[in-house]
Amino acid sequence: MFKYGIDQLTVSKVLKIASGELKTSLTDLAIEKVNTCRAKVEKMANGDKAVYGINTGFGPLCDTQISKNDTSKLQKNLLITHAVGVGNSIDKKFSKIMMICKVHALCQGYSGVRLSVIERILYFIENDLLPVVPEQGSVGASGDLAPLSHLFLPLLGEGEFWKNDEIIPAKEVLKAHGLDIIVLEAKEGLGLINGTQFILAHTVVGLQKMEYLLNLADVAGAMSLEGFQGSASPFREELHRIRPFKGTLLVAERMRMLLKDSPNLKSHINCERVQDPYSLRCIPQVHGASRNAFFHLNELAEVELNSVTDNPIILSDTEAISGGNFHGQPLAMAIDYCALASSELGNIADRRCYLLLEGLYGLPRLLTAAGGLNSGFMIPQYTTAALVTENKSLCFPPSADSVPTSLGQEDHVSMGSISGRKFNQILGNIEKILAIELMYGAQALEFRKPNKFSKIIEANFAIIRSKVDKLEDDRILKDDINAMIDMVKEEKFIVK
Repeated sequence: MFKYGIDQLTVSKVLKIASGELKTSLTDLAIEKVNTCRAKVEKMANGDKAVYGINTGFGPLCDTQISKNDTSKLQKNLLITHAVGVGNSIDKKFSKIMMICKVHALCQGYSGVRLSVIERILYFIENDLLPVVPEQGSVGASGDLAPLSHLFLPLLGEGEFWKNDEIIPAKEVLKAHGLDIIVLEAKEGLGLINGTQFILAHTVVGLQKMEYLLNLADVAGAMSLEGFQGSASPFREELHRIRPFKGTLLVAERMRMLLKDSPNLKSHINCERVQDPYSLRCIPQVHGASRNAFFHLNELAEVELNSVTDNPIILSDTEAISGGNFHGQPLAMAIDYCALASSELGNIADRRCYLLLEGLYGLPRLLTAAGGLNSGFMIPQYTTAALVTENKSLCFPPSADSVPTSLGQEDHVSMGSISGRKFNQILGNIEKILAIELMYGAQALEFRKPNKFSKIIEANFAIIRSKVDKLEDDRILKDDINAMIDMVKEEKFIVK
């Protein structure tokens, strides 16, 4: 049982809550924190002192005080005017993760949103009432204003929900569930739409995918090395202990595990080859550097998962600090780093695909015994080359850019929402590149028989052959490639 506002969220816990695997609760302590903070907001709202976001306008209108009678309208206007997102809708899982992260932040007791509003969001989560949110429109400060506005419009009876793959007006869904429209009160609009939950949801999903792909990249690299009959000596522990980067040490250890007791590699021990190309020999250094980026982003994400990122922050009955906890830069820069790190997994995988086509050390050119009449595996490497270049073009860091908004009041923004979307786009391309490398690796292993391979490589070879046959004569490879991609997406391969 996860206790909102009390326990610490992790990437794994968020995903388990979203899948229904981990149940949640609002404890008495969390409820007390929420109610205590709400009382502070109401005291300020009923006072004469101007307090940003509670009885003033927003952004450049922060110096305009709003009457008590107009407080509710002010908060509603905030949501409806900021719901200006465009483009395709984000996947439903992102909407759910955004709500989970927002509830946990609100339950810290610094935001001043009423318990009844939080309970309604929890009802949405628990009943899979997932709002429709456009993917474009956030600049990542003051938080993810546009996507969060769309996310919470249904509280007001506005916006839409998903029903399977159909979009339904929120009013219809609320009526079907017997739910009244919520009338927002002082500070609640800001508490809902200020924050980094759009960036954070993309980070959480990206980290989950990247972790599997990092492991799979090691497997694909090991399979290519087995097919090439490369050397396992570059993975020896003694070598890496004298340059002990965390990621490098881990990948070298994994390569030793993936190649353990391989009869195929033993046949290479006394050959005349001195060293392998970098794409094989430097797997620990390259894959390891990508892992270091993963470790860094994962650490930052777990700080953000347990942080309060709206504005202003309520500290006492009389003090609400207008700061910048909503600014997405702490995540944005690290996401851009991870996007580059993910892209590099595809870059080196494409080089290994090319290496297996060259006809070296007993492998036939293009991995076909009947070259000339048959093109073999020549052309799928064109696809990996195209995907690699697409990823390179996606590596421009949005966090390096800033376009002022809000009449200059918000004069530096993170663009972290774009970073998060591009990160996941790149990972989607890596799934395809590694799928093709695994297919190449399996074909290369066919030419090393009757040699046997390490147990884990044998197991993954069998998984591939359950869907994709050895290529003898040319055939349409589209179905084979799609089958491989599906297995990668469904995490069918044994990576540990």
